[in-house]
Amino acid sequence: MLLMSCSEEQLEETGTGKIKGRVVDVRAYTGIENARVSSNPTTSTVYTDKDGYFTIENVPAGKYAFQAQKDGFIARFVPATIEKDIEIEVIFELEVSTATNKPPEIPVLTAPADNVTGQALSLDLTWTAKDPEGDPLTYTVTVKNGTTDEVKTYSDLKTTTLNIKDLSFSTKYYWQVTVSDGINKPINSVTNSFRTLAFPNPRFMYVKKIKNNNVIFTADEDGNELQLSSAEVNSFRPRKNLSINRIAYISSDGSLYQIFSMNPDGTDVKKITNFIPVAGFNMDNVSYSWSTNGSQLIYPNFDKLYRINSDGSGLIQLFKTPNGKFISECEWSRDGSQIVLKVNDVSGYSVEIYAIDMSGNVLYQVLSGVTGGASGIDISIDNSKVIYTRDVSGFENSDYRRLDSRIFIYTVATNASAELDSQKENGFNDLDVKFSPNEAEVIFVNTSNDGLSAKNIQKTSVSNSSTRTTLFQNASMPDWK
Repeated sequence: MLLMSCSEEQLEETGTGKIKGRVVDVRAYTGIENARVSSNPTTSTVYTDKDGYFTIENVPAGKYAFQAQKDGFIARFVPATIEKDIEIEVIFELEVSTATNKPPEIPVLTAPADNVTGQALSLDLTWTAKDPEGDPLTYTVTVKNGTTDEVKTYSDLKTTTLNIKDLSFSTKYYWQVTVSDGINKPINSVTNSFRTLAFPNPRFMYVKKIKNNNVIFTADEDGNELQLSSAEVNSFRPRKNLSINRIAYISSDGSLYQIFSMNPDGTDVKKITNFIPVAGFNMDNVSYSWSTNGSQLIYPNFDKLYRINSDGSGLIQLFKTPNGKFISECEWSRDGSQIVLKVNDVSGYSVEIYAIDMSGNVLYQVLSGVTGGASGIDISIDNSKVIYTRDVSGFENSDYRRLDSRIFIYTVATNASAELDSQKENGFNDLDVKFSPNEAEVIFVNTSNDGLSAKNIQKTSVSNSSTRTTLFQNASMPDWK
């Protein structure tokens, strides 16, 4: 009976099959060379080729767990059933083992050199980086504009060179490289800096509104412009002095407004005023003036006029209005012999414009006894003319709105003002007027009288003012040197 039982038992199928496949790095799906592939129960052990492929022949039929492993990766098991004369395929997706993997070395910034100047507006940033295990590396480059604080990020870079374009003139940039092997925490380089080429022939200065702050710009006659001050601070009334090649401006300093100066490219900022700040009615309508040689400035503080050295020393009071009116604007003559003042009441009205000598004596009266607002004064190089703007409508309200502001030129010899017929449109205002450097033209701000529309900087001829040209849009407070 035992013999009969054995002879009737069904025997399992015998024979062999075949398994082939590939071992890949799950990060980029690239083959892993020389990975060990084995099975449980044990059959043959093979190693992958240079592209990660393998084949195991003559595997006895049955159920197996195949394993792929390689130093630096987490081993992976794949179940498979081998059948007689059947070929099956498997793929092992190995993840990198982080337990012993070392991070990349700190990237080394190679070009441009740190703190180098005179760089082109399009250039290559280059660096080097190494990984102990030879892991594939990716890079992120961060570039910051030192003037505007704008930050640009270039991510997922595979090479150690990045070309950046459209940089600004006269600007310091900061840059840093971050490297990642996809395993460890990214590694940052040091931060280097470079400065671009100097801005060519910047003759104009003005302000634009950015983030609700006034921001200072300079520009050339072709309309190329450069931002000089940060949008995070309210800075305005730029005035350039050619003798010392410095730009002065007013900027918020806490709750006060002080005068600062800087180089024409926005560097080397220095605070000039301190204990007695700039103050008056409506700071958008307050101005100051350089001496011709750049050694001193004059500025108002309510009803007083002060003089200060450009290094912040030597502060003295020059003048106090006899009637308590606020000094809003002042313009120092080129020969230093006289100062033209615009004064007004606390609401900005009851305007007077007059000239004083350096002892505070009134020399002549340009404007008085009128209603409405006035602003923007300048004196010709020979002290024979004073230019200003006045709202001929005489309108007055709490918002200091002007309805029909026009340009006038006062002639000292005749003691008379005449309107400059500049073909201004109805419903618009001309404001903040200044003589051009050769005094053949005037530069000014033109804007709708609604008090909300954009402001544009325009110019027109003094002798033939039938046409006007728009120089800069969405800009105000011009200076032309």
